[in-house]
Amino acid sequence: MKKSCSAEKLDRKTVERNRRIHMKGLCLKLASIVPPQRFKPSKDVPSQQDLLDHAAIYIKQLKERIEELQRRKELELKNIATNNSSNDIMMLGPRLPVVELRDTGSGIEVLLISGLKKNFLLYKAIRIVEEEGAEIVSASFSTVADKVFHTLHAQVKVSRVGADTSNMYQRLQELVYLD
Repeated sequence: MKKSCSAEKLDRKTVERNRRIHMKGLCLKLASIVPPQRFKPSKDVPSQQDLLDHAAIYIKQLKERIEELQRRKELELKNIATNNSSNDIMMLGPRLPVVELRDTGSGIEVLLISGLKKNFLLYKAIRIVEEEGAEIVSASFSTVADKVFHTLHAQVKVSRVGADTSNMYQRLQELVYLD
């Protein structure tokens, strides 16, 4: 009877240890896909609780962004449905070009939308973002119908100083409107 009790205890310990290892691995994976947030200077390494809290906030922000975009899309589709003329349909939607800049703390997301006829060089936008104190992490573009969507993801070079997003936004607008 004693052997089965100690074997059962050992099995529970092993199962619990494996569960903790698995949970730690999942937390590390979550931390790797959620953009880093500015943690208090006293914390060099954020705790698992901090990482989970940040992930929950980030997911909530993404959900709100998706809902906002869905509302905009539904509104545009509603407007298109009320207009029958193809010329009227072409005039709907946001005026091009569009510049959106979102500061996420230590990260910056830049969305630039232009038309096929009025396009600009992406490297100029990258240069502006870097000159204003951020480092490009990824850049992509896609073409949908007659629109070109450029997306830049950047990280602030020096977190204490930050990036000058207002000047960055102004310079990006000048680039897409004047170029």
